[in-house]
Amino acid sequence: QVQLEESGGGLVQAGGSLRLSCAASGTIRSIYDMGWYRQTPGKQRELVATITSGGITNYADSVKGRFTISRDNAKNTVHLQMNSLKPEDTAVYYCNADLRTSAFRPPSDYWGQGIQVTVSS
Repeated sequence: QVQLEESGGGLVQAGGSLRLSCAASGTIRSIYDMGWYRQTPGKQRELVATITSGGITNYADSVKGRFTISRDNAKNTVHLQMNSLKPEDTAVYYCNADLRTSAFRPPSDYWGQGIQVTVSS
């Protein structure tokens, strides 16, 4: 069984910073892409940033230049440094990992439970 546990969310004023972390644990053979997504009430979950196992990153246009994604492959963790936060960044943030639990099974997507980030104006 695999678990993704997020931490680091909370309430911050506009212009402030937060750092989200996500740790994957359980029966893990290989982790491929990891990423962060976010969702607000009534809207679809949207991509924030992803990172490959080789460190190639991809960002939503709305966060480019403000957010930085990183990962530690040895610790099965992914982080999201969020700077210059805006009220429109308020959302539940979800950690995602595309990983393989066995050499005999194809990779699957796993999600964390989500963590609230609230940016006050």
